[in-house]
Amino acid sequence: MRALAFLVHVLTACGAALALLALLAATRGDWPLMFLWLGIALVVDSIDGPLARAADVAKVWPGWSGDTLDLVVDYTTYVFVPAYSVAAAGLMPQAWATTAAAVVAITGTLYFANTAMKTADNFFRGFPAVWNLVAFYLLLLRPAPAIAAAVVALFAVLTFVPIRFVHPFRVRRLRTVTVALLTLWAVLALAAIRQGLSPEVWITAALCALGLYFLGVGLLPQERPSE
Repeated sequence: MRALAFLVHVLTACGAALALLALLAATRGDWPLMFLWLGIALVVDSIDGPLARAADVAKVWPGWSGDTLDLVVDYTTYVFVPAYSVAAAGLMPQAWATTAAAVVAITGTLYFANTAMKTADNFFRGFPAVWNLVAFYLLLLRPAPAIAAAVVALFAVLTFVPIRFVHPFRVRRLRTVTVALLTLWAVLALAAIRQGLSPEVWITAALCALGLYFLGVGLLPQERPSE
């Protein structure tokens, strides 16, 4: 049982290897492959927590911090590799791109150090440094350089603004709807990746509509606590 429990830590650590594969793809300019590896890393990130709780890893291996391991891996997949893509994908002039990538790296680092990043009802407080998703939409839509720079600046600022962003699995409110839409988003994102990030118009439109849902659901009025 101790060996099986430790394998959960190994699974989490595999996310770092997936980040490396994503970065290698990015250095070749293979953005669809980069996002495919980052997508697999997202799947690993979504299952290692439940597995760790089921195996009671924190109790079986008290000397190994699953939280620290998770933060290290998440930083590489959510922030560092996407920051490289912002710098290297030709989204804006190089001076702007380097500055934008540095902003992503700095604000992402600060967010992961925030011990108050979650609300009592499991929403994220502030933009939760999911720069992999921001980079995905930037490379999917390829907006004008000024708009791309403005998008990075906006989400960098929102990192420090106490508005709520939904956690798809831990927020109970509308969880069934949110998880269903997340599944649909994953299917459409995979289709876009398979089509070289130049998918049919309806796929792009659907991905944008779903993105607006995930951005907006946290802005709904908060539920009153039950008496």
